[in-house]
Amino acid sequence: MKKLVLITTLAVCGYSLAVNAAELKIGVVNAQKVLEQAPQAEAARKRLETEFAPRDKSMVDVQKEVRKNEEKLEKDAMIMSEPEKQKLDRELTSQKRELKRKQEEFRDDLNARRNEEFGKLQKRIADVILAAAKEGNYDLVLTDGVLYASDKVDMTELVLKRLAAMEKDSTSGKAAGGAKGAPN
Repeated sequence: MKKLVLITTLAVCGYSLAVNAAELKIGVVNAQKVLEQAPQAEAARKRLETEFAPRDKSMVDVQKEVRKNEEKLEKDAMIMSEPEKQKLDRELTSQKRELKRKQEEFRDDLNARRNEEFGKLQKRIADVILAAAKEGNYDLVLTDGVLYASDKVDMTELVLKRLAAMEKDSTSGKAAGGAKGAPN
């Protein structure tokens, strides 16, 4: 008798949970895919590339100079006087030290700017997801940690389309001389 009551109770609870779950509107967004494919992400990458290209070129030039001096030292070591070798060796050491410092500074600055740009983009993506969830009357929207989601609940393409529309509005507003849309 106890088993029958327990089975009946579990069946009723299971049915109740299934009915409640069926009433929930759930959406899933692949946040990584959105972050990679959003037009704003490409725009941010281009801004970073443009901003850091001169410094990158400068470091490449310094690397070439260091290599040239290393080759000169190696090639001409036999015919150079000892003071000349020492002087060139000190210059090489100084150049390498300066190059290493510049590379570390460049890397730190680039990472800081990348984090800044993509932090803004993550905020914008979160805002778009929230707006889509509210407009679509979703009860629950999941992002990270979802192993599988059917196409029926996947909101990723919807979010990407909204971001593309925002980017289009933003760039057409700039081309028209206005500040239409959200800033990049």
